[in-house]
Amino acid sequence: MKRFSLLPACPTLAVVLVAGSAFAQTEGLPPATGAEAVPPGKPAETQMPNARNQKPAFANQTRAPQPADMPKIAYETIADDLPHLWSMEFLPDGRMLVTAKQGAMHIISEEGEAGPEIAGVPKVLSGGQGGLLDVALAPDFATSGLIFFSFSEERDGGNGTSVASAKLVPDRQGGGKLENVKVIFRQMPSYDGNKHFGSRLVFGPGNELYVTVGERSDAEPRVQAQDLASGLGKVFRIDMNGKALPDNPFVNRKGARPEIWSLGHRNLQSATLDGQGRLWTVEHGPRGGDELNRPEAGKNYGWPEVTYGIEYSGRPVGDGITQRAETEQPVYYWDPVIAPSGMAYYGGDVIPEWKGAFLVGGLVSQGIVVIHMDGDRVKYEERVPLEARIRDVKVGPDGAVYAVTEQRGGGGSTILRLTKS
Repeated sequence: MKRFSLLPACPTLAVVLVAGSAFAQTEGLPPATGAEAVPPGKPAETQMPNARNQKPAFANQTRAPQPADMPKIAYETIADDLPHLWSMEFLPDGRMLVTAKQGAMHIISEEGEAGPEIAGVPKVLSGGQGGLLDVALAPDFATSGLIFFSFSEERDGGNGTSVASAKLVPDRQGGGKLENVKVIFRQMPSYDGNKHFGSRLVFGPGNELYVTVGERSDAEPRVQAQDLASGLGKVFRIDMNGKALPDNPFVNRKGARPEIWSLGHRNLQSATLDGQGRLWTVEHGPRGGDELNRPEAGKNYGWPEVTYGIEYSGRPVGDGITQRAETEQPVYYWDPVIAPSGMAYYGGDVIPEWKGAFLVGGLVSQGIVVIHMDGDRVKYEERVPLEARIRDVKVGPDGAVYAVTEQRGGGGSTILRLTKS
């Protein structure tokens, strides 16, 4: 195992990093790494926002202060030389099931070795932001062996995000196979593009499956995030056979897709349950406007008509509106973006200062963003620099935090284990 640090230390000692941030909001500075020796109580973000004239709707909706008590975090590499991973899930025996973006699944041994490719994975469309995406164990996995996974699928007229179920049958060589593979749900309509597929899979307390997707990015399809007849830019709520649940908000609405739970989303790559079993998500915004939300039944989260941030071109998004009575305000937003991917709720004891916080992977911010809550509002934001793009975050059965890294351009991944120093 390899240990890393951003601080000089005696080579014979375990080295640590400090979660923190800088205090200035000076134009041109790089994103806060958390390595600076700055006082608590100041925001983690150091750059000026892209949309400088936009104001938050309430206190601590953005740039919340750092907490007074920030733990020193040690991290070590527990698996490296891995293919370009997108997600990971812990199996009951402590091993990890991972998805590789190019279309393979592997089981990572407790020694950090990737087993042979799992046989039976369906063909995925791997290109741009597409590929083999999230994986989740069925609530009854211990007896059924069922897993669920999302992937970008080529279809007539384009492509889209699909969800499949299968039985995972491991073998003695550290690999295995998928049996009874079934595509149970397809985001429709299809679109010929390679961006904004989402996608995270989260089982709720009643075995309902939440599926998050994107709105496919381009100007024409993205407006369908506001269209109940379209599956673009939505959170879905389905059963394990892919069917809409009877108490979904639009089941009886003529012309609406009954699987829809909430609408008006951009590109959802982070989702988890909180300690009460409620769904929370973080979605990618444009230049600025990454959002933390608690999606509720039938509610509209605004995109692309109401949003923080600006277009990549520098122009306003639509009419530049950030608030409207008919749409929900984000619980929290980031400008500049962290580029969120992967999310976990921390209920462990290894890092007690994080108890009850959300942990969000940052692709651009290159570390873990720790969101401390006070009820359903953000109280503090803390950043843990890892000097790597973070694609997924999980809390292990040992109470440690595990982060999946990725390299740009199709490079490989590592899995890091974070504990309190």
